[in-house]
Amino acid sequence: MALRPVLQALPAGSCSLLHTSVKGPCPSPPLPAASGAAPARVTARLTVTGRDENSVELSLGDSGHKLILTGKPFRMDLLQGRELVLSVNPRGLLHFEHLRHRKDSFSDKVSSSVGSLWDKIKKLQRYHDPLIPGPTSVGLDFSLPGFEHVYGIPEHADNLRLRTTEGGDPYRLYNLDVFQYELYNPMALYGSVPLLLAHNTQRTLGIFWLNAAETWVDISSNTAGKTLFGKMLDYMQGGGETPQTDVRWMSESGIIDVFLLLGPAPTDVFRQYTALTGTQALPPLFAVAYHQSRWNYNDEEDVAAVDDGFDTHDIPCDVIWLDIEHADGKRYFTWDPNKFPQPRNMLGRLAAKRRKMVSIVDPHIKVDSGYRVHNEIRSRGFYVKTKDGSDYEGWCWPGSSGYPDFTNPEMRAWWASMFSYDQYEGSMENLYIWNDMNEPSVFNGPEVTMYKDALHQGGWEHRDLHNLYGFYVQMATAQGLEQRSGGLERPFVLSRAFFAGSQRYGAVWTGDNAAEWDHMKISIPMCLSLALTGISFCGADVGGFFKNPDAELLVRWYQVGAYQPFYRTHAHLDTVRREPWLFGEENKALIRAAIRQRYALLPYWYTTFYHSYRSGQPVMRPLWVEYPDDITTFSIDDQFLIGNALLVHPVTEQGAHGVQVYLPGKGQVWYDVHSHQKHHAPQTLYVPVTLSSIPVYQRGGSIVPRKERVRRSSDCMYHDPYTLYVALSPQGTAEGELFIDDGHTYNFESKAQYLHRHFSFASNTLTARSADSKGIFESPAWIERVVILGAGKPAAVFLRQPGMAETRLDFQHEPETSVLTLRKPGVNIGADWSISLR
Repeated sequence: MALRPVLQALPAGSCSLLHTSVKGPCPSPPLPAASGAAPARVTARLTVTGRDENSVELSLGDSGHKLILTGKPFRMDLLQGRELVLSVNPRGLLHFEHLRHRKDSFSDKVSSSVGSLWDKIKKLQRYHDPLIPGPTSVGLDFSLPGFEHVYGIPEHADNLRLRTTEGGDPYRLYNLDVFQYELYNPMALYGSVPLLLAHNTQRTLGIFWLNAAETWVDISSNTAGKTLFGKMLDYMQGGGETPQTDVRWMSESGIIDVFLLLGPAPTDVFRQYTALTGTQALPPLFAVAYHQSRWNYNDEEDVAAVDDGFDTHDIPCDVIWLDIEHADGKRYFTWDPNKFPQPRNMLGRLAAKRRKMVSIVDPHIKVDSGYRVHNEIRSRGFYVKTKDGSDYEGWCWPGSSGYPDFTNPEMRAWWASMFSYDQYEGSMENLYIWNDMNEPSVFNGPEVTMYKDALHQGGWEHRDLHNLYGFYVQMATAQGLEQRSGGLERPFVLSRAFFAGSQRYGAVWTGDNAAEWDHMKISIPMCLSLALTGISFCGADVGGFFKNPDAELLVRWYQVGAYQPFYRTHAHLDTVRREPWLFGEENKALIRAAIRQRYALLPYWYTTFYHSYRSGQPVMRPLWVEYPDDITTFSIDDQFLIGNALLVHPVTEQGAHGVQVYLPGKGQVWYDVHSHQKHHAPQTLYVPVTLSSIPVYQRGGSIVPRKERVRRSSDCMYHDPYTLYVALSPQGTAEGELFIDDGHTYNFESKAQYLHRHFSFASNTLTARSADSKGIFESPAWIERVVILGAGKPAAVFLRQPGMAETRLDFQHEPETSVLTLRKPGVNIGADWSISLR
């Protein structure tokens, strides 16, 4: 066994993460590398500062951290100064099983230390696993003194704050096609990110358990079950334990490869984690807008009718989706010759309206000697194999199906080539891709997935890399969309399965939810958990995939979705049609209003995605990320922030007449974005609501760019003018940013073709300047309005531009709300200027 602590020095400052790896004779399966955007990692200096016969003390660079390594029993203790931050193996649960020859009975093969655990797992799985190479499980425990709140390890339909698992099943990470999943359950769902975050008022930590095999996470706490009153009573009586959370990780195979992310701030942990796995890819602008989908739009005429319906009813939409029925007998990369005989004409009609289409391409391939895709994969030997070396076959939508081995780089390269316009016949530049069923889903397999003893390239069993399969499917698909444009265009790929690093290749969604109020409500913590683990581009099927929503639920879900990063409605084949105009004029108007709010905020959404791409910060984030010392925020998951400027509390209760909104930030103010009313923080505010209400607040001290001329698609709005919403802090200051590029290519990286603008308000002057002088980009868009919240009435307002005479601007002031509106500054969005209130 080799233990190697490595201190990684990342940009932003002090010592940031500790990497330990425990290896037996079994090497690790192929795992994804970080993206090219990740900063270089260098090993910091480790200095021995003390030792005895059984332990050694190391100083970790200049960070103030010390590491105490103890030999017998093995233990690692990480300290900052005299404070114990984290302990590794404090309960002595380190376990790794080496490869050995097969024995005759399962009980002989499983060591007593983990036999009961794996016996339990086998009972849960309800199928025979031959375990030909013998068991190779690994496990390790961690203690987090001072921490009561832990988060992450998606995907689970559960609260944001992870619960203790004492007395119940541990959280499971094992990608599965789950039909109508249960809520508030540690059961495995479609994706897995083995990253856990711990947070208290002093610091944030992360534990990244890099293992793609089936993994279980046990969480215990010495404060579990204690009420807030009980904790306070302990404190008042001078007793009580220091809060502590203990976490045990267990994986069926592989090695122990752990990164300890030391923070100390939440932003530091995000930066450290995404330095390892990559940041969220900057999506094309259209992908951040509204998507219309169902299983399935019937034919080309149906697509045209839905497309026209958005225009007839004056509702913006960027993308129409096609599910599995569009293909010829569910043979992917084809079109049904009767229902979709002229796909290029269909795509051309959408392109003429500046809209896109997404078609589904799943990773199960129909076994059919007349199907070119199947024949090529088989002839090249690219299918996953059975243990006897034949092609693995399972049952999925097309019937008998083969499963390409996406862990094979040659297979991924071939798959990527299939998206070229000459290979994917009928495709065009405005066709993008959806990878579903990529857990992988196998209808007749154990737990509706692949047998664990199926073999991948290099002899790896499927058990070793199961959670990576969907990651590699999305990777190969995204690379194919890039390659078809010669590397110029940014791809859009939606994936149901995911792993650490999937954020580099597109978006994910929360899978097959139901048209129920609790499913809509749970989508918020599910997306927040994904965002905390690097995957910012996430959303839930608006309206619910299964069952039929009533009008109230559908309206509320459109309102929730308008403030989640990925905004798509989708529904099961057997549900009633639910295009936005099918529920009466009043409900149509409410849905239209919600979608229009999304479109008006696209400049802010896109800028926030750009920051996520650059720095790894989540787009949609829990309140505690921005207010890390406010204990009230630690368990809140029915409201959230978009970036650092907008606080959203969607209405998720049936028949609600009001919601309780917590406004954080001592000495701060928040403005209702609809009424512009100012509220002082911190406070819990009771907000009366009607069916039209979406409680959203802009933080005082922020500037949010908007486009208020909403058109049929984001592309139609591209050159339209901007409105700046300036929300003043109690000190009379504010700042914000705007990122603009062409919205679809990599030219912002390869040719520095972008504008990154910075706006600031101080001393009664609003100033615009470049936030990044490297970016050069021309846009005809201009500033048509500035709205200043919390402003007094000036005597006059003047615009100044370099080299030009000062000009006077018209304005309107509303004394009841202290809103000052400056009309038509008329300055180009890329110009430097200042506006003075006198």
